Amino acid sequence: MTKYDKVFNSPKTSEESLSPEEAVAAIATVTAIADSFIEEVDAESLAGILWEFEVFEEYSEDEIAEIVDRLISIAEEEGIGPLFNAAKVSLSDELVLDGFAAGVIVLLDDDLAIPKPKQAYLKKLQAALELEDEEAEEIIKEVIAAFKEAEDEEYADDEDETVVIEDFSEQTYQSPLGNFSVPIPVDPQQGGRIQSQEGVVGFSDDIGTLLRIDYYPFPLEQLEELESVGQEEYLQTILVDKYVPQAIFANVPDASVEYTEYLENTLRGAYYVLIDMPKGSTISKQENNGTAIRLDAYRGLLTFISGEFLYIVSSQHSFINGEIPDSVEEEAEDIKESILEFVETIEFT
Repeated sequence: MTKYDKVFNSPKTSEESLSPEEAVAAIATVTAIADSFIEEVDAESLAGILWEFEVFEEYSEDEIAEIVDRLISIAEEEGIGPLFNAAKVSLSDELVLDGFAAGVIVLLDDDLAIPKPKQAYLKKLQAALELEDEEAEEIIKEVIAAFKEAEDEEYADDEDETVVIEDFSEQTYQSPLGNFSVPIPVDPQQGGRIQSQEGVVGFSDDIGTLLRIDYYPFPLEQLEELESVGQEEYLQTILVDKYVPQAIFANVPDASVEYTEYLENTLRGAYYVLIDMPKGSTISKQENNGTAIRLDAYRGLLTFISGEFLYIVSSQHSFINGEIPDSVEEEAEDIKESILEFVETIEFT
């Protein structure tokens, strides 16, 4: 009995009927479950992947999420083999290649390659869908090319929005909105860079420095909410529930909040968090095969209100050359102190 017999050699077929489009989603769902436990499958992420398929252009993201939830329920109740058989029966000739592509996308790793442990599954999926080697290889190439093109476009969009400042002659950075100025904390001799776009400025260099200021006009209507829930809860919600998921978790899926603290007597009330960011540093190390791998890092973030703006100031500690982190409490304290020292140099107007 081989590892994937439960998928491809089941004698049973689910009694649930599937549309051809749902069959494509079912193949993605089965692929996601094949090497893991059903409860480990992220239905929301899977729905997000499927939403990019032209097959689902008439579907809303919520509708696709409902389809994925239903397919997972079938797998739980009847098994992934019966679900795959139902998908194979329901898959129209026109969507066979899309079904295979759905499996490929689920298997791609961060380097846009099929990991060796997953290649056996893909071969069996190819055989089950009765695809020739040339057809399968072409689909794999097309999927990878599409992802690379999307990444390039995203990078280009970021480049269009971000201004890299190379002139350090002024020695002071002035916010475009005039709400603050700060002495430039990096040295061009150490690869110092200033990256600025609307609402954010970051200072970084080649030795691991990262100091970043996000700033948002604080609307007067938010005062009522702040007064209603209190400053600690308000700042916590802004930082932990809104900013961290969007700015960090979305880009570093394995990141986690390790420490939180409300600083009542600092900056008239500030909220601080420490984030563990595996392979989430802004600097990388070069592997022997030439691949650049991001370093592990801790990121500290401090949010507070000054004048008519809400600020989030952050700094990171990247672990270079096999450096071992201190305890979470020590890392939290060290990074917090570095942020507060940086904040002291900022002149708010």
